[in-house]
Amino acid sequence: MSVEPAEDPPVLVQQDGAVGVIRLNRPDKFNCLSLAVLRGIVAAFDRFEATPDVRAVLIASTGKHFCTGADLAEVQGLRADRVKLVDFIATGHAAMNRVEASPLPVVAAVQGLCLAGGLELLLACDVAFAAATARFGDQHAQFGLIPGWGGSQRLPRAIGMRRAMDLFLSAAWIDAATAQAWGLVNHVAEDAALDTEALAYCRTLSERSRTGLATMKRLARQGGDTTLRDGLQLEQDIAVDALLSPDVTEGLGAFQSRRKPRFA
Repeated sequence: MSVEPAEDPPVLVQQDGAVGVIRLNRPDKFNCLSLAVLRGIVAAFDRFEATPDVRAVLIASTGKHFCTGADLAEVQGLRADRVKLVDFIATGHAAMNRVEASPLPVVAAVQGLCLAGGLELLLACDVAFAAATARFGDQHAQFGLIPGWGGSQRLPRAIGMRRAMDLFLSAAWIDAATAQAWGLVNHVAEDAALDTEALAYCRTLSERSRTGLATMKRLARQGGDTTLRDGLQLEQDIAVDALLSPDVTEGLGAFQSRRKPRFA
């Protein structure tokens, strides 16, 4: 009796020291986002957030491209059932929101194409590395679609309304240098060094206080959704408790002793 070969998992999840690594793993489909991929991303964050020695998360991909968007073949199959289509959109939103709201710092490493839903995934991350030959765009308008997983809201906040509208309406691609100049990505690396540099950056984050980074991320994210006055009040409300935390005790002790902090 012949045995069918096991299908590769759509998301590869592993721990590299203190770094949790999530890799989209559909290279033959340009790592497009299916329900299985979206659920795999959420499950990976469930795992890493429950693992105390994971201090940062890297989202990357196998193959030539980071992600070219939603799995349109799957979308086409769902259009006959509105309930399933609603679930598809809601699942994508939940995955992007989970990435953005995670207390762990999340770093993206982008190679090849990063389009549409892939761009939405990138926008949910905290820091982004791009290969020098990477290209970015929002392809929805080309196919009569609109962003469904946060792109219409996060892209203008990230790069400004006029630049975002240009990408939305034209469906044009921009290169890595332009993406960096616009603030869409933070760092550009040579193609062969992308993974190494992004992982090295994550390792530097893993040496920080997990609680401290989570608090800073919370302040920045929540502050961006409110007025400056309310954001400043939020910071003031949290600052005293933060200064009395065990990690600050360790950090100040290390500073006074001229040694490297060892956060719990």
